[in-house]
Amino acid sequence: MTPEFVEKEYNNRALVPDHAAYFERWARDSEFVRQTRPCVLDLPYGPDARQRIDLFPVANAVGTLVFIHGGYWRSLDKSMHAWPAATWTASGVNFATINYRLCPDVRIDDIVDDAVAATNWLFAHAPGHGVPMDRVVVAGHSAGGHLAAALCAQPLARYAFDATRIVGVVPISGVFDFAPLRLFGFNSDFRLDEAAVQRLTLLDKVPTVAAPFVVAAGADESSEFRRQSRALADAWRRNVRQLMLAPGRNHFSIVEAFAERGQPLFEAARGLLA
Repeated sequence: MTPEFVEKEYNNRALVPDHAAYFERWARDSEFVRQTRPCVLDLPYGPDARQRIDLFPVANAVGTLVFIHGGYWRSLDKSMHAWPAATWTASGVNFATINYRLCPDVRIDDIVDDAVAATNWLFAHAPGHGVPMDRVVVAGHSAGGHLAAALCAQPLARYAFDATRIVGVVPISGVFDFAPLRLFGFNSDFRLDEAAVQRLTLLDKVPTVAAPFVVAAGADESSEFRRQSRALADAWRRNVRQLMLAPGRNHFSIVEAFAERGQPLFEAARGLLA
């Protein structure tokens, strides 16, 4: 791959010129959800101001969805990712969304540590806030897609909970082969070297969480983002229930397919709690 090819394939905001409209809508709809749904906000799982979790409990829930937002490990926030809680809680599922520290203040390895710490905190403390953690699906988009998968490939000793309580995983439009990112302009923030690429790449790792995966990307995403999801689905095929390339969906609209009843991605993810 050339740097020019990587820049074209991995710069999702350039590939979707109206990406700002998605962000504005997500922020607006998230504020509405926080104002109209029961929620517990900004619960700390660590000392950093970004190490916070929002919970959206629902009575008699069939399970809990933990959502990890995207932003290339360097931007965005849980505050603009509350809007999927409306659909998920309406379908009888508690919703939790986590924040994490960002590059370049930390490395991506540190952000993986945050995902583990946040999940450990949820299993220990979310039940005290009305969110049982007996049956959990972990999902994430873009950088969060990587984090959701990476969370499930940690040594079992890192989990302060019974890993069998994770009953499904939904990595959406993630990066699982990190080699191209060394050629990407954002590596000035990531600071990836060869050793970091080897640590963070998941295609040669074995998941330690035995839950079924639904791996998804938009059919209108770049060829590289489609390859990334196909590669994970192939490498972890023993765990993968379904690979979905959603027709007509780009890197941002794929999230809306995850949060809309009747959409195949939503139904496949919800089916992990059936």
